[in-house]
Amino acid sequence: MQQDTNTIYLPQRFETVKDSDEYIYWTGKPAFLPFIMSGLPFLIFGLLWGVFDFLFIMNMTSDMLWFAIPFFAIHAFPFYGSILNIIRLWLVHGNTYYAIINKRLMMRSGFWGTDFKAVDYDNIVDLEVNVNPIENMLGVGSIRAFSGTTTSKGSRVFDRFVAVQNPYEVFKKIKEVAADIKIKIGDQEATQPEENTGFKTTL
Repeated sequence: MQQDTNTIYLPQRFETVKDSDEYIYWTGKPAFLPFIMSGLPFLIFGLLWGVFDFLFIMNMTSDMLWFAIPFFAIHAFPFYGSILNIIRLWLVHGNTYYAIINKRLMMRSGFWGTDFKAVDYDNIVDLEVNVNPIENMLGVGSIRAFSGTTTSKGSRVFDRFVAVQNPYEVFKKIKEVAADIKIKIGDQEATQPEENTGFKTTL
């Protein structure tokens, strides 16, 4: 896989958490515009929610406002939460990097501090590549890895590489490394003795 010249120094972003016997196959950074626009669905929902609340307040009588203001301060959370999410994405982008390492996938993020998340290949049960119309126009795409985690309602929770260059090549590289890891694990299990005799002692 060819690496963009702009990402030559990106492996340094993972040196503080990389094990001594680990090596990095690929590193990348999300494209700014599609990364920010990943929050667009929530923003649209939040704006519609805000319009509904605003129209409701405008139709209320003045003697009801004492109740409406504190109520809608809480009820309007989707509205201002969606705006705060766009601001969060803008702040987080500068510290967001992804890496394919020989043992795991690694994601770096955060704006107050630096957060790292690792996903071991043997835990990945499903891997997807998605390219929406905006990403397609900008030559990027997103990789989603599912490791079995779900929400309380049963929805899948994905770890994602968002808006990365050459998404299909990145996807194939992850599949290749994950397959190699699972083969090695299978070989190691096959060489284990069927019965563990342990230590025999006499009292």
